[in-house]
Amino acid sequence: MKWKFLATAATVTVTAGGLLVGCGSKSSSSSENAGNTTANMAKTQVLNWSENGQDITTLDPSLATDVISGTMISNSQEGLYRLGKNSKATPGIATGTKVSKDKKTYTFTLRKNAKWSNGDQVTAQDFVYGWRRTVNPKTASQYAYLYSGIKNADKIVKGKAKPSTLGIKADGKYKLTVTLEKPMQYFKLLMGFVVFFPQNQHAVEKYGKQYGTSASKMVYDGPFKMTGWKGTNSSWSLVRNNSYWDKKHVYLTKINDQVVKSTTTAFNLFQSGKLDAAVLSGQQVKNEKNNSKLVIRKSSRLNYLEFNQKKVKALANTKVRQAMSLTLNRKQLVNDVLGDGSVEPKGFATTGLATDPTTGKDFATENTVSAAVTQDNAKAKRLWKQGLKELGKKSLTVTLTHDDTDQMKAISEYVQGQLEKELPGLKVNSVTVPYKTRIAREIAGNFQLVISAWQADFADPISDLGIMTSTNDYNFGKWTNSTYDNAISTANSTTSTKARWAALAKAEKTMGTDQGVAPLSQNVIAQMVNPKLKGLVYNTAGINYNFKSAYMAK
Repeated sequence: MKWKFLATAATVTVTAGGLLVGCGSKSSSSSENAGNTTANMAKTQVLNWSENGQDITTLDPSLATDVISGTMISNSQEGLYRLGKNSKATPGIATGTKVSKDKKTYTFTLRKNAKWSNGDQVTAQDFVYGWRRTVNPKTASQYAYLYSGIKNADKIVKGKAKPSTLGIKADGKYKLTVTLEKPMQYFKLLMGFVVFFPQNQHAVEKYGKQYGTSASKMVYDGPFKMTGWKGTNSSWSLVRNNSYWDKKHVYLTKINDQVVKSTTTAFNLFQSGKLDAAVLSGQQVKNEKNNSKLVIRKSSRLNYLEFNQKKVKALANTKVRQAMSLTLNRKQLVNDVLGDGSVEPKGFATTGLATDPTTGKDFATENTVSAAVTQDNAKAKRLWKQGLKELGKKSLTVTLTHDDTDQMKAISEYVQGQLEKELPGLKVNSVTVPYKTRIAREIAGNFQLVISAWQADFADPISDLGIMTSTNDYNFGKWTNSTYDNAISTANSTTSTKARWAALAKAEKTMGTDQGVAPLSQNVIAQMVNPKLKGLVYNTAGINYNFKSAYMAK
């Protein structure tokens, strides 16, 4: 996910996206793996949480694109399944699933005791309505592309068919049938992703354009309800939803959440007992490396430099992009600049996300293009000179947009410094904006260079690679390569495992060779955590945090 999920169900270890299969590695503190023991619970079940510089953008499942919005939606709403420990699909609104022999028809039986917070029952029609609304071009959902493979979805998204023709049907209140155009090995995992959640038609129509823009303009069918978010503020709460079908297994009565942009401030709040979790950066991680409260969580999030090739003609020149990338020393960036445990990227797909079933090797490592992630200043200068000559230029001035968080500031300062130091005639102006603003500018194409980030929605390379096709809404820089597009098309259409992974490998190598983007760092989340917090589920891909079974111990 911008945030922003594939393999067979047998290989799933399972996010919106912000979401989930394959062999994605997981990381949890030992305390989080402890069993829930009522007798061990504290009298007061309140968790004080913090977000590292990221604001909510929306609570609308059709429109959410970032990690924090996806996390809040997935904990206050629920689809056919929830993603539990190790990304395992656990029961949600569906109590049973039948799959046809040709793997193209799924029939879900829904529970009869699921309710929305407005008192309405959750029914099969809510899924039909929500799905049709998402694929409807008028909604402008950036995640509608994930519906590809469901009958008529592609035609609907392109405006060539009506939303009512989507392959989903309500057979009464509690039976839902979904028809696919081809077998999708990862389909069941997608059902735990927010863009496939049901939507209450009464609420959508009641609130209109205000739907999902604040906590009060939304209804909830998940473990918690949102309160206190008015659309622009940076603090809110999740409170236990007494209408939730499994409320007896929701232990926290309240989660107080706030955005803290400075990791120094977050650490101080943690030390004073005002926060139960705080994300650290750089030197803080080194200082606390022996602290038992420090948890290092692996992540499928990639930070990368994106070039707006539509807005800036010079950035459409491959040699210019390659030159910029070649000035960057990723080892120095992750070890000396960040110092928070982040690792060097191998390419656009992150390491540890998925294993190629045809070779048994890590996909990202196996298909890396060394020149796309390696520093070579001499080659950079040579390509830069050639690129400028092709463009008829002797110099270039560009703006570099980035978030105002500590990590993104550090990355941008390093990138700016290296580009100006190694490439003669290049001037880089830094533009610092809030996280929400950066996302809005990317969507609008209002940037030249930007430090962007993507987190896999599920543990399969397609969750990363799929967003960089020429027609994908998340391809903000508008990089276009027909070989790449054809490879992704093949991966999405073939029923052969060997052919699929060969196509994904071709796509990864094509992007690296053409330097569609410049990978910078693969994140970890270094977090101070109150040892009394138990039962929290963390997954590396998709929605990171599932608070449903979390509780505070005595």
